[in-house]
Amino acid sequence: MNVLWVFAHPEQASLSGVLRDEGVRALTEAGHAVRMSDLYAMKWKAVVDRDDFPEETSPRLEVASASRRAYDAGTLSADIRAEHEKLDWADTVVLQFPLWWYGMPAILKGWVDRVFVKGFAYGVTDPSDGRTLRYGEGMLAGKRALVVLTAGSREPAFGPRGINGQLDLALFPLLHGTLWYTGMSVLPPVAIYGADRMSAEALDAAASLVRSKVLSAATDRPLPYRHQNHGDYDGDLVLRPAHAPGETGLAIHYRAGDR
Repeated sequence: MNVLWVFAHPEQASLSGVLRDEGVRALTEAGHAVRMSDLYAMKWKAVVDRDDFPEETSPRLEVASASRRAYDAGTLSADIRAEHEKLDWADTVVLQFPLWWYGMPAILKGWVDRVFVKGFAYGVTDPSDGRTLRYGEGMLAGKRALVVLTAGSREPAFGPRGINGQLDLALFPLLHGTLWYTGMSVLPPVAIYGADRMSAEALDAAASLVRSKVLSAATDRPLPYRHQNHGDYDGDLVLRPAHAPGETGLAIHYRAGDR
């Protein structure tokens, strides 16, 4: 595998840093190639601004339109173009972060905002019928995405009846709305729970889990999300009544019987 590891934690000596090192070591020892985007170490700029597309002259354009024009013209800022080159190279993308307020740290959200620009990660159409290629199709289709996170909560609280919500559904905006939207096959997230009270034994188990999951990323079964353009949704992108009849909620966007 060619693995792009995107790391978003401000402290290198943290639990997250230890788990990253374990995962990267396991991959390299197994003969896989790894490239790293350590966002805090890179001092990654987390906000989209006019410096991202310096050749764009019209201040009236929406950001998506301006970034699309800059992408097409090859004039996006150098740091964004460097991340595009890494993504083009990778067949597996690992996003690692501590879960803060049910989401990614701002620096990682900013990486997504700036790197997943229109024309590169979304906003493309099928020339044969004009359909928008997203939710399982698109420019990043064929790549796999694995989220590795640490959380202070204990595992049961992220279970089906836990107060925090089932983890894959709590992460739905990232897993489905970002990674699957851009076409990537999304693997079940790897969560290390109780991160603020971890014993030596628990740390060993966490490191073993991360090593195992990154090594099996090429073969593990992705989350069975429904494709937008395979007939499950109507013209308004609403799930057709024949699928999950009478049900609502995020879980209906998994293929029936596959979850």
